[in-house]
Amino acid sequence: MENYIVFIWIVFAVFMLICEALTTQLVSIWFVIGGVAAAVTCIFTDNILIQSIVFIVVSLVCLIATRPFVKKFNAKKKEPTNSDRLIGRVGIVTLDIINTKGEGQVNVDGKIWSAKSDDEREIKKGANVRITAIEGVKLIVEVI
Repeated sequence: MENYIVFIWIVFAVFMLICEALTTQLVSIWFVIGGVAAAVTCIFTDNILIQSIVFIVVSLVCLIATRPFVKKFNAKKKEPTNSDRLIGRVGIVTLDIINTKGEGQVNVDGKIWSAKSDDEREIKKGANVRITAIEGVKLIVEVI
């Protein structure tokens, strides 16, 4: 049996473990487990093709088995902000809203906000609008 192959699989698994430790998401943990499984396979066979197949199968099985957990773990929760309370509120256009020029302002509760229309239509000054969303610091509005 070629003993150095076992060390190659172990070094690979340790390298993947280090890569996993340096990231903030689970991206290579499955290769660590696959590398360890391939190293264990070296005890039973010298055939590198079989070891590689074990590595691939174990890595894929681990990936498939843990995918739902990882998706839940990596899901980003939307952090509500104070401006979210504006969604659904009504405002008055104080400066014509022209999306192509990036112009437009709306007065909501006595505060002036940059705004754009949700359907690319121009909205004239004085129109009543409803806030449908917020993108960055701009209100997305629709005519009511």
